[in-house]
Formats: sequence, C-alpha cells, structure tokens
Amino acid sequence: MALSYKARRRWSLLVLIIGLPLYIVACVTVMNWLGRPPILVELLVYVVLGVLWAWPLRAVFRGIGQADPSEVAQGDAEGDGKA
Repeated sequence: MALSYKARRRWSLLVLIIGLPLYIVACVTVMNWLGRPPILVELLVYVVLGVLWAWPLRAVFRGIGQADPSEVAQGDAEGDGKA
C-alpha cells in the first residue's frame, strides 16, 4: 500500500525528530559497550550505521523535498499559465 504525500511527510518528520536521535543514542551506546576499536574501524562502523538507518526508509523520504504532486497536477489541469 502506497503512502500519500502528506502521510510520507508526517512519517519523515517523525523519523527525523524522534527516530534518528534514538538511533544515534543506541548506536553510540552499543559502540561504548564494545570498547574502543582502532579509529579507522570505528569510522567505518559509524559510516555504515549512518547510511544503514536511511536504507529501509527510502520510500518514506522519496520526493518529500518537492511540491505536493496532487497540487502540481491540479495547477496543470487548471491551466494557470505558469511555465
């Protein structure tokens, strides 16, 4: 089931404001439990974890920075004269 544009915007905002800080705290906590690895290994782990959080959520974030497709379609259908 595809999410509407407004639902995707709300979910993306929720993920960025609540989910991402919780994910960061969880990652740092786990890294602290494991001890301090060499700096390059630690950097690699943080880079992988930094990309990993967004991978399953890419469908939610897709197209969020653009105008609402339903409003754009309405504007085109009305022939508002904008180029």
